[in-house]
Amino acid sequence: MSELITAELVDLDLSAETKHDAARSLAERMVSEGRVTDLDGFLADVEAREAQMPTGLDGGIGIPHCRSEHVTAPTLAFGRSGPGIDFGAADGPADLIFLIAAPAGADDDHLTILSALARRLMDREFTDALRAERDPGAAAALIRGEEAAPAGSAPEASAPDDAPAPKTSASDDAPMAGPVTGSAAPAAEPFRIVAVTSCPTGIAHTYMAAESLAAAARADGVVLDVETQGSAGFERLDPELIAAADAVIWAHDVEVRDRARFDGKPIVDTGVKAGINRPAELIAEARQKAERGETSTVAAGAGQQDGRAAPGGDHAHFGVRLRTYLMSGVSYMVPFVAAGGLLIALSFAIGGYEIAGAKSVADHFVWGQADSWAALLNQIGTAAFAFLVPVLAGYIAYGMADRPALVPGFVGGAIALTIDAGFLGGLTAGLLAGAVVMAIQRVKVHPTLRGIMPVLVIPLIASAVVGFLMFIVVGKPIASLQHALTDGLNGLSGSNAIILGIVLGLMMCFDMGGPLNKVAYAFAVGGLADPTPGSLKVMAAVMAAGMVPPLAMALATTVRGRLFSKAERENGRAAWVLGASFITEGAIPFAAADPLRVIPSVMAGGAVTGALSMAFGCTLRAPHGGIFVVPLIGNPLLYLLAIAAGTTVATALVVLLKGVRRSTEAPAPATDTPKVSVAA
Repeated sequence: MSELITAELVDLDLSAETKHDAARSLAERMVSEGRVTDLDGFLADVEAREAQMPTGLDGGIGIPHCRSEHVTAPTLAFGRSGPGIDFGAADGPADLIFLIAAPAGADDDHLTILSALARRLMDREFTDALRAERDPGAAAALIRGEEAAPAGSAPEASAPDDAPAPKTSASDDAPMAGPVTGSAAPAAEPFRIVAVTSCPTGIAHTYMAAESLAAAARADGVVLDVETQGSAGFERLDPELIAAADAVIWAHDVEVRDRARFDGKPIVDTGVKAGINRPAELIAEARQKAERGETSTVAAGAGQQDGRAAPGGDHAHFGVRLRTYLMSGVSYMVPFVAAGGLLIALSFAIGGYEIAGAKSVADHFVWGQADSWAALLNQIGTAAFAFLVPVLAGYIAYGMADRPALVPGFVGGAIALTIDAGFLGGLTAGLLAGAVVMAIQRVKVHPTLRGIMPVLVIPLIASAVVGFLMFIVVGKPIASLQHALTDGLNGLSGSNAIILGIVLGLMMCFDMGGPLNKVAYAFAVGGLADPTPGSLKVMAAVMAAGMVPPLAMALATTVRGRLFSKAERENGRAAWVLGASFITEGAIPFAAADPLRVIPSVMAGGAVTGALSMAFGCTLRAPHGGIFVVPLIGNPLLYLLAIAAGTTVATALVVLLKGVRRSTEAPAPATDTPKVSVAA
């Protein structure tokens, strides 16, 4: 660990008051040591990781961390705060802050060393020693493992830095499957658990959860083997260990890989921080599930959003789980929408809207004719768009019940197209498919049948059930509702259209890429599957409103730069391009730094833009592209006017609100000198 931390990367009197300032202060030390090349780019990556899940841990520890292309070598900076800094832990502020920086392509050896540190943070003696240390060099040495923590530290906390960390056993010296009872001849067979821990970055929480579970298992006389699916390698548990286990614990915030291996076992499915903060409760819950014979929850885990499991697993509130199910489908659908929609839009730009009625290019293609190329692009894009509803349904089902639900989900989505149930039919089919598969998985079957259940029995039965429900029971009512919605959009005019534009604008700007933003976007692109005048207006309003937040922040940092920090001013330059490209997330750094002023301001601007776009009757056939698809927009000049108006409103409000704060507070003088954190 000598390469990772030095005395220059230690601040024993960290004066920051917020987690953002703490990260900046420690990151500036990394910049000074040549470990980070772009301070603001690195901090943006730290903020993005923090947005996924707070990095505060019980016991007064904060571990902001990320993988970033702006990091030259794996690096650790340590800061100690007297009053403590809020990193989102349930038990209060953190006084020990570890900023962990890993290069985007960091090798496994370095990441293993970082994971070793994460494990040591679970040792109370180690953290107490850090709180008592007065010399930065000694603190760095303690973290590197060159100075031992006071006597009494747990053996596992002092693991060698070069020890591999793919798996953790609850046994100190015995083999991986050995009991932890301290007796050469245990009186009874110990309770056995296998666990999987993982987090989005795979650097810290993954290994801390593994260590915490292992320590709790030792205290309870439980044999526990952990598979850490982190960045420092991934070694699967031995199938014999899984077969011998009495129960399974998943403490994860990303999808558990090859989860079918655990089929037929009692499963405790939760978030990675629960594995760190309450391991004994999870072990007790695993015992209870095993005693009750609950052996069918393996593939009914919490939904994935873009491959990530919802924090909280099966214990999450139904509304949270439903949202993650839907977002799973939307996240997989968006690439089809973007590719197909832009191909279709490009075909219209080359050959006009009438190109949609061209004959098949398989039989009528002329190399030298522009219309033939336009028809080719149109028909490729149309083919991609044909997958929109089946992919949506299939991956909603996948988010609910994993791979066995893909077939009935896709089948249900295809049926939704057949019966003209459209986007709503796809949503319904996906939820039905997931629910049916989850119900089948709860049926106890003989062990000899488990191997064919996910590849044959479940897809067969579930597809038949979902097909029956879609064709005979719910399909026609949903199709009628879809037609009513389409007719309603086509008939929108006057105040009704403006109100819808306001609502869509507010949703696009509230969380800037989060669930509400994606719901509004999914509603818009769903209408492109069967475009009508009304659905084209909705798509135009959604894209226009989504461009406002980054454009407004870019304009605000240009006209009143002194109200923003140096990092924000630099982000403002990039926000021009992001906003023009319809990347709403470009405003997230500003919202994270000052949410109470930025978010209401951009929401107001988005509402103005959405309302004006609808009032002007602007239409859009492309699902993405920003200003680069303006030639394909109906009433393009008025469309640009709507965007400019919303951007102006948002800019004026954020400047006004920040100016009021500046006048009522006594901020520290602004400076761009390194090592000084500037108030945002």
